[in-house]
Amino acid sequence: MVLYYLRVMKRYLTNYPLTLLVIAVITFLSLFNPPETKLDTITNIDKLAHLCMYAGLEVILWLEYLKHHRSLSTLKILLLAILAPILFGGLIELAQMSLTETRSGDCIDFLSDSLGVFLGAAFGYFVIRPLVWKR
Repeated sequence: MVLYYLRVMKRYLTNYPLTLLVIAVITFLSLFNPPETKLDTITNIDKLAHLCMYAGLEVILWLEYLKHHRSLSTLKILLLAILAPILFGGLIELAQMSLTETRSGDCIDFLSDSLGVFLGAAFGYFVIRPLVWKR
């Protein structure tokens, strides 16, 4: 059983290295104490950042998925490319609330994360998929 999980982990590490890197970067950016910048004066700039991070995660995920698959598995797409990033966004918000003293969980951030996932998934399906499979 342990060997099976090791093989699965190796497959994900080799097939999705950029996706895993983006997940690590999002985790770091979400949990560290950011410095004050002039952008802080722009209302809801953090919501745009959340949307862009999760849309970017989706685009990278779609690129790597389509690189290794010649057909779409609806279940895998729903679970791994849509539901998992949304749950990840929720877990990050909970982690901000409970693990940091300088950050707080925010439902609107979670909605921005989710919107980014849906926009990135739509871009992946309607733009990236035809381009990658055309090759």
